[in-house]
Amino acid sequence: MLVKEKVEQAVALLQEQGVDCWLTFTRESQINGDPTLPFLLDGDVTWHTALIVTASGDTRAIAGRYDVKAIEDTGAYRQVVGYVQGIREPLLAALREIDPKTIAVNFSQDSEVCDGLTHGMYLILWDMLAEIGCAERMVSAERIVAALRQRKTAAEIEAIRGAVRAAETIFDEAAAFIQPGRTEREIARFMQDQARKAGLALAWEERTCPSVFTGPDTAGAHYLPTERAVARGHIVNMDFGVKAGGYCSDLQRTYYVLEEGASSAPDEVWRGFDAVVEAIDRARRVLKPGALGHEVDAVARRHVVECGFEEFPHALGHQVGRFSHDGFALLGPQWEKYGRKPFAPVEPGMVFTLEPRVTVPGRGIATIEEMVLVGQGGSQYLSTPQMELVLI
Repeated sequence: MLVKEKVEQAVALLQEQGVDCWLTFTRESQINGDPTLPFLLDGDVTWHTALIVTASGDTRAIAGRYDVKAIEDTGAYRQVVGYVQGIREPLLAALREIDPKTIAVNFSQDSEVCDGLTHGMYLILWDMLAEIGCAERMVSAERIVAALRQRKTAAEIEAIRGAVRAAETIFDEAAAFIQPGRTEREIARFMQDQARKAGLALAWEERTCPSVFTGPDTAGAHYLPTERAVARGHIVNMDFGVKAGGYCSDLQRTYYVLEEGASSAPDEVWRGFDAVVEAIDRARRVLKPGALGHEVDAVARRHVVECGFEEFPHALGHQVGRFSHDGFALLGPQWEKYGRKPFAPVEPGMVFTLEPRVTVPGRGIATIEEMVLVGQGGSQYLSTPQMELVLI
């Protein structure tokens, strides 16, 4: 059902963007598949496969003989052609009939999720299209793929909501498990076990999902849990998400382990935590359709610095969808590594994280990662925002 819905959405996107034809070309997708493929069919393909969508609503699939039935079952394609010896003849026949002025294919310099056509497959496609004088008609499908991923349908949003709720439940259970002496690795295993018991997949690789960091002088992000033990006076932060219904959540939560006899965290910990909370909500309030990602990032970044902390060394937020890091538009600064992503306008249907962080000397890193949905008039939380520091 989702595939049919997204293919129909793709037709509308081609009409909107003035592109005649979109061609997704892939093979052995389990090994090196195009990231767009789950929107276009269920499962994987083996031999060279072409999935064609046109602005007129003509949808076709050309695939190896044994992949035909699975593609037909999606109900998304008007015509499904199977081949035995090679894709060249049926693909060129289809393109001669369609005769598109532009053929959008999945390559991109700025976005990994829009860059699914390998160089080898590009060369194969170029040679075939050159036979019928169409090679020069190939253009980047970046805008089509980006919009298809970013403009979430109601079904996609509901799946993400489910993944968020499930991750929040496990975070709550972890809060009761954290105590002095427990190691980062023990906490991570506990959370993974809870996900397994609930029948949930992790949102990214098991090695770092969750990431758990306790106290000062840790790797800070994107690193596996260690045998480092939780101690009193530590800030503990965790980055975790699950996948439900094919869609991900990606959240971070922060805890403080009380000193012996203390009933609250020190002032410097509260200042760091409060700076993060306020930075997130300020950013959410300006995250509206038409805003540029670097503008939203600047609001949170400026607040953190005004509170006396160093600016965080990463983007404020990324999109979430079928991957924990998804989509093209990014809420980030104008840094070289982000390319054109921070200049892409925000659109309704996008789901972003908001995740500033601050370092509290001698205590650790205070960070929260919330998930928000962009609507016509602004953004709303998909996650239940962490407004209070959890005291252990």
